[in-house]
Amino acid sequence: MDRLRLFTRIGVAATLSLIMAGCSHTAASPDKPTPIRVAPNNPKNIIMVVADGMGPAYVTAYRNFRDDPQTKRVETVIFDDMLVGTASTYPDQVSGYVTDSAASATALAAGVKSYNGAIGVDVNKQPVKTVLHQAKLNGKKTGLAVTSQIVHATPAAYVVANESRRNYNQIADSFFDDKLNGDFLVDVMLGGGQSYFERDDRNITGEFIDAGYQYVDTYDGLASLQQSARVLGLFAPVGLPWVLDDSRDNRLEHLTRHAIKHLENPEGFFLLVEASQVDWAGHGNDIGSAMAEMHDLAQTMTYLKEYVVAHPDTLVVLTADHSTGGLTIGAHGEYRWSPEWLHNMQSSISTIVKDMADSEDRVAVVEAGLGFSLNETERATINAIDLSIDVREQEKPIKALVDARTNTGWTTSGHTGVDVDVFAIGQGYEQFRGAQDNTDIAHKLFELLGTSVPNDTSNTPAISNR
Repeated sequence: MDRLRLFTRIGVAATLSLIMAGCSHTAASPDKPTPIRVAPNNPKNIIMVVADGMGPAYVTAYRNFRDDPQTKRVETVIFDDMLVGTASTYPDQVSGYVTDSAASATALAAGVKSYNGAIGVDVNKQPVKTVLHQAKLNGKKTGLAVTSQIVHATPAAYVVANESRRNYNQIADSFFDDKLNGDFLVDVMLGGGQSYFERDDRNITGEFIDAGYQYVDTYDGLASLQQSARVLGLFAPVGLPWVLDDSRDNRLEHLTRHAIKHLENPEGFFLLVEASQVDWAGHGNDIGSAMAEMHDLAQTMTYLKEYVVAHPDTLVVLTADHSTGGLTIGAHGEYRWSPEWLHNMQSSISTIVKDMADSEDRVAVVEAGLGFSLNETERATINAIDLSIDVREQEKPIKALVDARTNTGWTTSGHTGVDVDVFAIGQGYEQFRGAQDNTDIAHKLFELLGTSVPNDTSNTPAISNR
């Protein structure tokens, strides 16, 4: 009854132990899960990577962005070494054909189609078991390493259940309150989100510290933590800075490397990694930040490939939840794309705009940030920007300037419904070959975790909304 009251106290935040009791075949004690015996050829460690918003055009653009123009051939990049298939991304039919990040994350995490905005719940707002939950039931350690706030749609859908992705404070509460057999759901949490964990009404960070978690709020601070301890690392009030502006140009690799260090153990681990801000660059039609975020991801995948070589009992799966922005390589009928104008960017366009407001020479600020000199027409455009209008409106002329230089096109500021690429390496990667649905990725991970039990919430107790 106490667990049912938790259900009702935070709306549709999941009391996951109720779900696990109904759909798991694990005989786990309240103190420690009993590991499920899986086939000896199944991976010990599973690393699920979601590149939010990364439709196929982003991968092609990144290959061209990294090309050596001194050679005739366009060189391959790390993603080309791992490509195995595609995935459809549509949500439940109540939301049509184009998914948001919440519904797609729920599909990738639990193998269930749901409505746009759903966090770890089905279309009837009933909690569903995720592959992270199953890994925990198997006795594995679990972790998150993301560049958004850790309560954002993708990481949240793997951990908790809530009827709306916008209920950030409720989701943060659930990270601490929801337990599986009396234990926390996630052992290592790295990303942004301080403002949701350190609120006037509740200090969840302090509660995690009191519960034995090590807390860190700087990248460098990760190196000083005890390897065996659980970790909460929150490095920004909301999402992390754009990688162009951050103190580390390999921030996702750094977080992933340290997450794995704390997760390694004899039973193995499940780690969700999200390159969150590819999506944000797509929403903003910002090709410079898009390529920088793709490079941040590429460095992470290079590290993970090396990790798989050293730990062949590890599976790495990478996909996107959807594509964002309708990125086109070439625009306006001109058969050209010129990514060389992006190679020397020193800061994001949002930072350039902020710096313009504090400078008497806005053209110099823009040239320093973009890394190239402006022509007369471009200088006139920059000097004509009205600094009294909304910052996002100030950004548009600079983005248009970069798009014109590179000949980049965009069809939308939202998501598109195209299929996305699937990449996989390591033990069990063959299962992800070919065309599939995003729910199939979760189903295959469940099988590799030793269970083929589908999500069936027909007998799950009803949840009352607050």
